Amino acid sequence: MTQIRIGMGDLPVEFLPKYGNRHGLIAGATGTGKSVSLMVLAEAYSRLGVPVFLADVKGDLAGLSQAGTMNDKIAGRVEMIGLEDYRSEGSPVIFWDLFGELGHPVRTTVTQMGPTLLARVLELNDVQAGALAVAFEVADREGLLLLDLKDLRALLNHVNDHRKTISAAIGLVNPASIGAIQRALLRLEQDGGEAFFGEPALELIDLMRQDMSGRGIINVLSAERLLLKPRLYSTFLLWLLSELFETLPEVGDLAQPKLVYFFDEAHLLFKDAPPALVQRIEQVVRLIRSKGVGVYFCTQLPDDVPDAILGQLGNRIQHGLRAFTPRDQKAIRSAAETFVANPNVDVAKTLLELGVGEALVSTLDDKGIPTPVQKAVIAPPRCRMGAITPEERHTIKLRSPVGAKYDTAIDRESAYEKLLAQAEAATANAPNTPTAPPPTGEEGGLMSKMKEWMFGTKRRQGALEAMTKSTMRTVGTKLGNQILRGVLGGIAGGRRR
Repeated sequence: MTQIRIGMGDLPVEFLPKYGNRHGLIAGATGTGKSVSLMVLAEAYSRLGVPVFLADVKGDLAGLSQAGTMNDKIAGRVEMIGLEDYRSEGSPVIFWDLFGELGHPVRTTVTQMGPTLLARVLELNDVQAGALAVAFEVADREGLLLLDLKDLRALLNHVNDHRKTISAAIGLVNPASIGAIQRALLRLEQDGGEAFFGEPALELIDLMRQDMSGRGIINVLSAERLLLKPRLYSTFLLWLLSELFETLPEVGDLAQPKLVYFFDEAHLLFKDAPPALVQRIEQVVRLIRSKGVGVYFCTQLPDDVPDAILGQLGNRIQHGLRAFTPRDQKAIRSAAETFVANPNVDVAKTLLELGVGEALVSTLDDKGIPTPVQKAVIAPPRCRMGAITPEERHTIKLRSPVGAKYDTAIDRESAYEKLLAQAEAATANAPNTPTAPPPTGEEGGLMSKMKEWMFGTKRRQGALEAMTKSTMRTVGTKLGNQILRGVLGGIAGGRRR
């Protein structure tokens, strides 16, 4: 049976590929070796022909594409672990980037994202999220295709213009909620999120490729800039996981996974997430196993992952923890309680003593039962442990099999164009109202500027003109009355004389 050797303890530490879809956890404090463990697993799955998707939040995972450099330290560890087939080599890699800078653009449509996840990206409250859901329902009923953010803006304006009819037919919307959503969209655009929405949208089949030699391609999402927008980062990865769950067919238990998905900085997924969203994540993690997808959460503390999801993670690599705060001490106790007990290992004490590249490991045995925890030295990756140069990245992008498909954006007719055409048709069919021609030539322009300088804008000019006319009417009436009284008085006086 094929096994993945990841380290050596009292016994060899191995992952069984047939349980790769039972998910896993890689945890530990900063600098303890989580990234190295992730690399070892990713390139091992790739050698088995299993595609991998992972987010590169520090830029060092891009080194998977380049062969590593042998030295005495690595050679000693290879000999100690017993890696007979070890050699320095890179893996086939495709780079992706939501902003299209360090990899091929990753896009989805507004419709594919849906109102629930989009509300999370925009950080809307319940009332605003409800208004967004109503807008999506309007789009469905009227056949409006939502591809990018300008489509969504046009839809929101349409909903606002017809809010009385829509509120009566679908659900209450108010101008304040629409305005709040529009402002949130503006913030998203300023953060560069506009590039994420559009076409061509990512096709999941392109994440599940093998190279010509049958090795699984490792899809590396550049997330250094994306991590600065934690809501967008976590929501994108959750969207991708949900798309895999909803799109892939049921396959049951396979000899190895169809795709392995690494979720780095996993605590961002659950931070400030409403209970309904956490429940959705739990459901996806529990059921996506039958789609042949393995999900591995990478984070600093085990309690970053809710207990209901933590219980679904069968393969665990726990690097060292540091007890600097009360929360750290609690996390150590929690981590110790989640492992199958080993009388030869004091888990809580060992977690504080683990060095870089060492970990407590528990995997699933041949019967799918978690093995007792053991202390292990993790194997070195075969790739470069560090960043790559811009020239190396550019070369890999040029060789990519998907560049021609995704590098050029497409803007086809959608809600924006359709609603714009409707507005223009309504304007053209409206009855013509005669209006005075605007002033032309230099004189008209000069008089207009003088008028604005003296009296302000057109609105103020209108108010001043109305006041002037009212005053003139009043003055004229008084003056007319005085003249009339003078004339009548003169006639009466003449008669009296």
